[in-house]
Amino acid sequence: MKSLSFIGSISLLGVVGSVMSSPAFATTGYFMHGYGVKAQGNAGAAIAQFNDALTIANNPAGLAWLDSRLDIGATVFNPKRSSQVEGNQAGMNGTYDANGREYFVLPELAVNKKVNDQVALGLAIYGNGGMNTSYKQNPYAAFGNTGSAGVDLSQLFISPAVAWRYSEHQSIGVAANFLYQRFEAKGIAGFAPFSSDGQHLSNQGKDSSTGIGARIGWTAQLNDRISLGQTIAQKLKQIVLMITVDCLQRQVVLMCQKAMAWV
Repeated sequence: MKSLSFIGSISLLGVVGSVMSSPAFATTGYFMHGYGVKAQGNAGAAIAQFNDALTIANNPAGLAWLDSRLDIGATVFNPKRSSQVEGNQAGMNGTYDANGREYFVLPELAVNKKVNDQVALGLAIYGNGGMNTSYKQNPYAAFGNTGSAGVDLSQLFISPAVAWRYSEHQSIGVAANFLYQRFEAKGIAGFAPFSSDGQHLSNQGKDSSTGIGARIGWTAQLNDRISLGQTIAQKLKQIVLMITVDCLQRQVVLMCQKAMAWV
């Protein structure tokens, strides 16, 4: 993976990744190896090193060590996705290209407001995505699946945060994570007999859901060269607004079935 970054009031990071067929190499999937252009330029080393307000997504305690600032950036992602099947008795053998879309732009925005020497407030908006698959030639055609196939998952986080520098060398921070995500699966209708609700397994368009959670961080600056950091993220709890409990249960079941069916 090669990267080129331009740091300024508006930053842009270009990432070009490649995936070989054998052996298989992968990125960190839907999760970024670092949030913020500078964190990505440092190979994701951002838990105890704070370069910009996107530290909210890495370790919110870092806000207390930054001046007031606004950071805007974008990641241009170009993953190479394909699969190769050999020795399959059902007739799946072949090489399949999943690059229906080649480039993905993941924008980011964060702001930090230094209230005083000890307290800082911040807000970050960022996302995960860019690793969807889109097979023009359906690799599951041997099982009765037609049309293009693939999955698409995208996530948007909105995270307000507060950090407190409670001593000369240590600080803590808390960020709320509000999540909106969309998911789509297509071209796998042939697996409907294995689903408890086969009519809604595939080609249903995009489903969406929301969630809420929290991230807590701590850091200590031991000296000019050594700093420590720790961050813990709570598992996001799904928020689904439905009229009745029956509808809520059905919605959750359908989303789980789509995810499990692809796996």
